[in-house]
Amino acid sequence: MAEIGSLPLFLETAVAAAKRAGEIIHNGFYQTKNVEHKGLVDLVTETDKTCEDLIFNHLKQKYPEHKFIGEETTAACGTMELTDSPTWIVDPLDGTTNFVHGFPFVCVSIGLTIGKVPAVGVVYNPILDELFTAIRGKGAFLNGNPIKVSSKTELVKSLLATEINLLLGIGKRLPVPQMSYNILMAKCIGHDEFLKVGTKRDKSTVDATTNRINGLLFEVRSLRMSGSCALNLCGIACGRLDLFYELGFGGPWDVAGGALIVEEAGGLVYDPSGKDFDITSQRVAASNHHLKDAFVKALGKSV
Repeated sequence: MAEIGSLPLFLETAVAAAKRAGEIIHNGFYQTKNVEHKGLVDLVTETDKTCEDLIFNHLKQKYPEHKFIGEETTAACGTMELTDSPTWIVDPLDGTTNFVHGFPFVCVSIGLTIGKVPAVGVVYNPILDELFTAIRGKGAFLNGNPIKVSSKTELVKSLLATEINLLLGIGKRLPVPQMSYNILMAKCIGHDEFLKVGTKRDKSTVDATTNRINGLLFEVRSLRMSGSCALNLCGIACGRLDLFYELGFGGPWDVAGGALIVEEAGGLVYDPSGKDFDITSQRVAASNHHLKDAFVKALGKSV
């Protein structure tokens, strides 16, 4: 396939776009934010929108024949279709809540799929100036230096990362196009209850979510929540974290870049059930090879 030979050029283009968006995020990080609500607690800022426009314009100038999927455009237009065509999947600002609160775990995530398979991944944290990159079959890198997943072999010695997503209840989801349809309807008719079906913080939802985590705390050394799915995946890739899972995150833009980076760092990305990873499923787990079976078993008790 001709596209495969162009992967280094695709990576170069994605890095340039991420760096340009990163400058906007870095500048905005220290300023007063203009914040809107996509739901009860889900936030979007002018920086999200500006960065997505910048990234897509940059990529479209280079590759007008490619397809494009972005968090903010999907929310606004209510459409998302992943085809076999080369497709750029972008989260312009993963960790928007962190950004609003001045917590420095925010990033740009850019992934390119070809034949629905991630081929290029870029995750850039402009606050810490950490650039994670990968090309399928060529390894993973942090600021140009090769990275590898950890070598831990026991859960009890492992550091676990996850996020508490109350927006979609107990990890159950609507297909992304349907979820986006509800966001679109909310924008059209102005009713918050249409935003992200399942948005609630009632006791049963909170209890189910925290009970899942409580069970895992008996199995691992400790727990971390960074507030960014993409950066959690990169934490697995560079060995800072040993285990990661998340249910009910926003969409493929959260994982398109980081999933490839984990795999190219020698790790595994899979469904929390142990089945194959589906980039559109809003379910992800990641670890090294040694920990997968034990991690899936532990998740099976709680997920």
